[in-house]
Amino acid sequence: MGVQDDVVALGIKSDAAYVGRFGRDLGESRAAEHNGTIMFCLAPYLSLFVYESYSKLKRIDPTLPALLSADAEAIVARSRHSLKLFEDNRRGIEGQLTYFRDEISPAHTDRFLNNTWLKAARFLETDLGLYSYDGRIISTTHAATFHMGFDPVEMLKEGSGPELQAIYEEYGRYFGRLGARTDSGAKTFVSQLDPMRFDQRRNDVRSTKYYGQVFNGKGTPDINRLLMVFRGMMNFVDSVVALGTDANEVEYTVFKIRFLTLYQVLGSLQMLHDERPGDLTARSTTLIEKIAGTSSASLIMDRSAKPFRNTLMHYNLDSRVDLARVDVTQPLFGLVPIYFPSHDAASFVEAVDFCIEETTSVMEEWATA
Repeated sequence: MGVQDDVVALGIKSDAAYVGRFGRDLGESRAAEHNGTIMFCLAPYLSLFVYESYSKLKRIDPTLPALLSADAEAIVARSRHSLKLFEDNRRGIEGQLTYFRDEISPAHTDRFLNNTWLKAARFLETDLGLYSYDGRIISTTHAATFHMGFDPVEMLKEGSGPELQAIYEEYGRYFGRLGARTDSGAKTFVSQLDPMRFDQRRNDVRSTKYYGQVFNGKGTPDINRLLMVFRGMMNFVDSVVALGTDANEVEYTVFKIRFLTLYQVLGSLQMLHDERPGDLTARSTTLIEKIAGTSSASLIMDRSAKPFRNTLMHYNLDSRVDLARVDVTQPLFGLVPIYFPSHDAASFVEAVDFCIEETTSVMEEWATA
């Protein structure tokens, strides 16, 4: 095996090992009643690991027997692509807004509204659930539907639980084939979760009213729906994913989840700023520029550094990288000094951490329109 193959193999192995430890800790969690919320948040990253590793395995061995059912493959693909946010080439900004407006929101409305037999009480019905940890929203029922990759109507229908469980059992078997184990290894963030820091009762709201009160205001509920997805993702990686990690070590999969989330949110906000300026209030424009204009955001989003993001996303090295400088024994394979010459791995992780904190803070400020 050459360096390229080593990087791919080690990346896949690290992610699979993390998933095994995550599954173990989920089963032992003090906050087990909130496992569903955690799965809503982590689902697109699990799908990313499956999608990208499976594509590599099939390329290495075209005769490989199918490791996933056709249904699971389709769900994995949709869930994985949700991480691209506005950078999804198939949908872009307009496509994502349309998907929420025409599919996710109506599915929730049809499922949860106009069910009360007493018409006078229907104003009390809700169709959007908000999930929080430490007082900060980490997901919503709309965001979960987006990230899970299931058809919205099918996911919300009565009795869909066994179908969802069957798909995630396929995920589990797949990661098992990659070497995921539940009997060893360091603890993940799940072991650090405090059940009292979750909302003790889910906050359910009427989506039409709620989306008119956040971010860009009542004139752009479609944009606000997606910004709520961004908000939950940033809060999740800021306040949850890194719990219990050793500040002196770079844990590949934890860093990968945090970096890719930050990268996609920053890129999507810049797209919104550049492509839809007429839809944004002056306050929204100012706050996006505040987020994107920091030195750490500029470092991370520099065009020359995109191959670094691509390696984390797709496992393989960029064809232009000097293989002699790649060192699989070093954190992040020694790639940081190649793409970010003023940093080593430790200082770059600090810059990413700082940018996550800054971005999350401004998004929370922005969320209160």
